[in-house]
Amino acid sequence: MKVTRMEARPVRLPRDIAQATGTAGSPTVLAPSTNDYRWSSVYPCLYSVNFETAVVRVETDAGIHGWGEAQAPLAPEVACAIIDRLLAPVLVGEEVNAEALWDRMYNTMRVRGQTGGFMIDAISAIDIALWDIRGRAEGVPVSKMLSSAPKTRLPAYLSGLAKGASPEPFTQVKLFYDTHTPEEFFGAWPSGVQVAADALWRHTPESALEFGAELDRRGALWFEAPLAPEDPLAHAELARRVKTPVAIGESYRTRFEMAPFFRQRAVGVYQPDLGRSGITEGLRLAAVAAEHGIPVVPHVSIAFGPQLAAALHLAAAVPNCHLVEYNPQVAAIANRFLAKPIEMDGCSYLLPEGPGLGIELEWP
Repeated sequence: MKVTRMEARPVRLPRDIAQATGTAGSPTVLAPSTNDYRWSSVYPCLYSVNFETAVVRVETDAGIHGWGEAQAPLAPEVACAIIDRLLAPVLVGEEVNAEALWDRMYNTMRVRGQTGGFMIDAISAIDIALWDIRGRAEGVPVSKMLSSAPKTRLPAYLSGLAKGASPEPFTQVKLFYDTHTPEEFFGAWPSGVQVAADALWRHTPESALEFGAELDRRGALWFEAPLAPEDPLAHAELARRVKTPVAIGESYRTRFEMAPFFRQRAVGVYQPDLGRSGITEGLRLAAVAAEHGIPVVPHVSIAFGPQLAAALHLAAAVPNCHLVEYNPQVAAIANRFLAKPIEMDGCSYLLPEGPGLGIELEWP
């Protein structure tokens, strides 16, 4: 079975930014602007007022298609251009083999320095689609191809609390450090739930220690994205000096990017983003985490159905994964374009049934 065609499409949907603020994909209040891309009011990063992602449909000579998606919360046209101009020409006519083709795609631009960012995001979209195709061809879910006994229910934590929202029925919730001071953040700490703190890369090594000490006192689930993502040594020092597990992963796409963090024992919880690693590299990374005794908790931010389903199938198959991120606003938008919605039962995802990813996307 060979690849015959692929179509990549950027998706940009309006959303209620006020309602989404404080949740995954929109963790902070945005600075005033007339542009769609706006600075966070508390740290130097851009966000979109829209819901943006990049979707790809890959077709084969067997008449089987697969859906994939890149994590593309800004400028989804870039990932689509990479697919159209660089990746499609080298994949059309090739046998469907996700592992081999991930390596082939990675090799197209590695000596030119394109070993991260938009390039790997685009590769990830195609990789997810290739796994979907293989599962459809074999008549089994992706999770069944990856594990002899995949989980069918996937416990989730609530990602962020929109203004005025209640965490119920969730007993585990992630809060974003979206306030101007730590005192404001800890002053809003909810009672009756376990809390993970996402620091949004805002800390210096010095301030992270003080913040982490308070997380230790409160028994936090983890300390996410504490420092500038380029510094494994600082992360390692923090991990040695606080009890709360340091959680990272969404900023890194490959084993090569994560290697110094694993070597330095700077990771307490590993958070792969399937729209940035794909299923193939996500599995490789999860295996490295398992070798180090580190739990895997997939990161799910702005995501359509293919990316969300890919995260769930990986979570179902990986033994060291027992929790997945859940954002109600993101899931609601994703489900609008699925023939059969991805379902929750209480605080758990239900693994999509059916071959491949178990979803069928309706083009927006």
